Amino acid sequence: MKTKEELKELFQSLLMPELGALFRTALRMTRNREDAEDLVQEAITKAFSAFDRFEEGTNFRAWIFRILTNTFINNYYRVRDKQKLPSLDEMEEDTSFQPAFKGTTPEEALLNTLTKEDILRAIESIPLEFRAVVVLILIEGFSYKDAAEVLGIPIGTVMSRLHRGRKLLQKILWEYSNRKNALKKENGREWTVKRS
Repeated sequence: MKTKEELKELFQSLLMPELGALFRTALRMTRNREDAEDLVQEAITKAFSAFDRFEEGTNFRAWIFRILTNTFINNYYRVRDKQKLPSLDEMEEDTSFQPAFKGTTPEEALLNTLTKEDILRAIESIPLEFRAVVVLILIEGFSYKDAAEVLGIPIGTVMSRLHRGRKLLQKILWEYSNRKNALKKENGREWTVKRS
């Protein structure tokens, strides 16, 4: 049995490599730096208070991310219920989006017009249930299995939410790209008009 001091040292040694990823994930979830800092602090506090039940040698990363995610979800639903925000079941999935690419691949079209900020803003705009999966798998590099463990959902649900999250991102990013292209064309025409 470890002493409190040994548990504290072990906890810190396991936590430190994950701190940056925890904060990035919290920032994507909350969309606000102060809320993200509060969320990480709350998750760390909960994790440390339960650390005596953590089985050494198991997946600490998945364990701490699950605490972070559950803390956020509990806080989110508490706020959502007060604000009467729609739940995932109440949102309809729009599967009609099919971009028309003219002589270029979708990746080339998007990469030519979008910035990192556009992509991060798009991720932050998708509903929480999809955003959590997208952030864990596409940004933080979790496997489907680990993401399922973190979120407490079946792997099939992770795969489904990732698919739907990618579709939503594709649609949002395509709209950003089209908006930017339209602005470029509009600004180009304005420049031409002013010069003549």
